[in-house]
Amino acid sequence: MDTTDIFLYAGYLLVILGAIFAILMPLFKSLDNPKSLLKTVVGVVLIGGLFFIAFSIADGDVAPKYAADPFNITETGSKTVGGVLITVYVLFIAAIAGIVLTEITKLVK
Repeated sequence: MDTTDIFLYAGYLLVILGAIFAILMPLFKSLDNPKSLLKTVVGVVLIGGLFFIAFSIADGDVAPKYAADPFNITETGSKTVGGVLITVYVLFIAAIAGIVLTEITKLVK
């Protein structure tokens, strides 16, 4: 096993641990105030709905070279990737719009 492999596996482990703690710690913190979870649930449902809409409008076409043996991309896989990309684009545009609106309101005040 090469040193690079050890650091890659350590990195994978740290990312997985970080994701677990990022999910579990807010849940533990909000157990004393369950109403605070409502905003989180609404946000997750809205992002899920956005992904469902993006998945529905995504194109499922697969180029013949990607449907071949090394890649094995299916129509569902292509639609999933397209849905994720559209979701990311919409969230990115919403974030930029939120930043611009916040700065404009700060200037007006």
